[in-house]
Amino acid sequence: MPRLTRRQALAASAALPVMPGAALAASHEGGAPRGEAHRTFDLGDRDVTTLLARASESTDDPQGTFGMNVDAETFAEVSRENFIPADRFTAFFTPVLVRSGEAVILIDTGFGAGGLAAALEGAGVAPGDVTHVVVTHWHPDHVGGLLADGAPAFQNAEHVTGRVEHEFWTANPAPFVEESVLPIADRFTLVEDGAEIAPGVTAVAAFGHTPGHMTYRIDGEAGSMLVAADLANHYVWSLGHPDWEVRFDMDKAQAAETRRRVLGMLASERMPMAGYHMPFPAAGYVETRGDGFRWVPTSYQL
Repeated sequence: MPRLTRRQALAASAALPVMPGAALAASHEGGAPRGEAHRTFDLGDRDVTTLLARASESTDDPQGTFGMNVDAETFAEVSRENFIPADRFTAFFTPVLVRSGEAVILIDTGFGAGGLAAALEGAGVAPGDVTHVVVTHWHPDHVGGLLADGAPAFQNAEHVTGRVEHEFWTANPAPFVEESVLPIADRFTLVEDGAEIAPGVTAVAAFGHTPGHMTYRIDGEAGSMLVAADLANHYVWSLGHPDWEVRFDMDKAQAAETRRRVLGMLASERMPMAGYHMPFPAAGYVETRGDGFRWVPTSYQL
């Protein structure tokens, strides 16, 4: 598989702290978002709960992040057709909690403990209840809540991440990795594509956004759902147009190929997904639309 050099990795990761929504970490440090902060979807013998850790409106140039390889007129026209402005958007950051038998699995940890802790509390879960912490990839908005006051935030949990992701970032540590992950890097169980984390919870490789980006398939008696992490980072400008380049995709060509493959599977199987940056409650379906896809957000069908 393509591997990034240390220089490429650091160049890509250098931009991450200015991701739209990152300013929220400073302006709402430790704060919970207003309104509903969790939503549970019943898969029969398993539950999937989306947790709104943060949300913020950005007035920065969205095309500096999404659709970098299309002209401004195309970006504006696609935005207009989808009833969204081309000059601003709201960024959502949504970890996921999975209950499978005795396992209480937290997938990703947001920017920090504050908003996530409030969302967990609203869902009736304390940090000590979490049995597994699964990190889909090592970007700061996914690993920022691993530590609390320098110690593991989830003391009782087994920590899980993909082997490829672990090997890449430990060899090429960015500052946020050194701060949030390396102090507990030896706690991680490393998994490959197809590994079962707990009954009905399976790792599915979706490389490109980062070298070892993982998604997780949840299979229950009443259906299945894919926890898609950063497979697609916007419901129009990324999911709707999978070939549009995204600033934070470290291997843009591989990320586009992965989007087409996985979104095509979701559309074919009519399987819902939870997307980390989708509008809260961050769950819905995918259908084919022309040369791309269309996001069908949850209403009552889930």
